[in-house]
Amino acid sequence: MLVIGIAGGTGSGKTTVVNKIINSLPPGEVAILPQDSYYKDSSHIPVEERSKINFDEPASIEWSLLVEQLKTLKDGKAIEMPTYSYLTCTRQPETIRVEPREVVIVEGILVLTDPTLRKMLDVKVFVDAEADERLIRVIARDCVERGRTPQMVLDRYISVLKPMHEMYIEPSKKAADLIVPQGGNNVVAIQLLTDYIESRLRKN
Repeated sequence: MLVIGIAGGTGSGKTTVVNKIINSLPPGEVAILPQDSYYKDSSHIPVEERSKINFDEPASIEWSLLVEQLKTLKDGKAIEMPTYSYLTCTRQPETIRVEPREVVIVEGILVLTDPTLRKMLDVKVFVDAEADERLIRVIARDCVERGRTPQMVLDRYISVLKPMHEMYIEPSKKAADLIVPQGGNNVVAIQLLTDYIESRLRKN
């Protein structure tokens, strides 16, 4: 099993990179573990307080569960991956069954910040993009998917996203084996990564 960690700032193009890798490999060879599925449950917090939750710091993630489930996949056993709702800020009762695959991609903004998880990654990738490009994508996404207004997104960017990016996400770039500038638009870097994955699969 080849385990790949793909990190990068919010709106950097991580999902685009992941999708291009998946589409270039034979169907059924890749399993995805999104970091967002492992946010800690906040159902015990009053509803009016949940909008203040900081999703961009490592403490918001249940790393122990992510590591445990990744170990289970590496042992050749299926897992029940949790699901999380940004609308209610709670973990959902539904789970998603994930079977072990030749390639497992762990994707999320903070993936390279956790030392235990980092040691389990065979390839560590950081998807990079200019701050203004990331902000534009975040505004477009959060207004559609998370019910926020542009002003709410801008306020959150200034108070949370930008300082957390500088404190946690940007420094984690140093742990990367491969940095992909220009996000999902970097065809050459994505092709190099895909070629490497295919060569590892052939070797195994």
